[in-house]
Amino acid sequence: MNDPNVEELLQAAEEVADAVGDITLRYFRGGLAVESKDDESPVTVADRETERAMRTAIAERFPDHGILGEEYGAKGLEQPFVWILDPIDGTKSFIAGSPLFGTLIGVLHRGRPLAGVIRMPQLRESFAGAVGPGSRLNGAPIRCCPGIPLDQAFLCYNDLPHLIAREPEKAQRLLALGRYQRPTSDCYPYAQLAAGWVDGVVDIGLEPYDYLPLVGVIEGAGGIITDWQGETLSLQSDGRVVAAANPDMHAALLEILAA
Repeated sequence: MNDPNVEELLQAAEEVADAVGDITLRYFRGGLAVESKDDESPVTVADRETERAMRTAIAERFPDHGILGEEYGAKGLEQPFVWILDPIDGTKSFIAGSPLFGTLIGVLHRGRPLAGVIRMPQLRESFAGAVGPGSRLNGAPIRCCPGIPLDQAFLCYNDLPHLIAREPEKAQRLLALGRYQRPTSDCYPYAQLAAGWVDGVVDIGLEPYDYLPLVGVIEGAGGIITDWQGETLSLQSDGRVVAAANPDMHAALLEILAA
């Protein structure tokens, strides 16, 4: 059997994300029980049921592909193609009744991010992308806003309290940048960046299933997303992420993060 091409993988990822969206919505604002995992992060039956459905759908289509998911771990990471799954990115938002939670799906080829989907079930928005096919929102093409200088930028800082606690001096310098700054969380700021609505995102403390699905969407929209050292994101990255709409802005953010 021939390997699937990028567009086939991207379409499959969109279809899987669409197929499981109703699972999360069935539980949303439903007063479901919340458990704590070993790291004290919350988990619900919605997280687990959604990931099980995602894994089943991928295994039926691509039985020889590997999978790494937040709730059920890794299988077949040695395979050339590996799917990265976060059934509910933003479980705290989900259990609080906030609509800003997402379902993330990424595809790696030999360890490198190839395609990704950020689906916002309650918002009925699906952001999908890869280098080559480009990025789209509900099927319509989207692009990062390339010409914005840093002093006019709208910058998002995910998990700002954690960023301030871990890197107080860097946080202070970052908060002096741009025209607008906003404390944010989870995956939606990256979708906003790909759509050209905001211009940069700085993040800390992520896991591979949080950041790897974002890469295809950002890069397909013409943006840049790396770790804080400017290196390509991989399974081995340290969870510190910076994304920007253009190379100059990315370089300026990296300079501050490296200081």
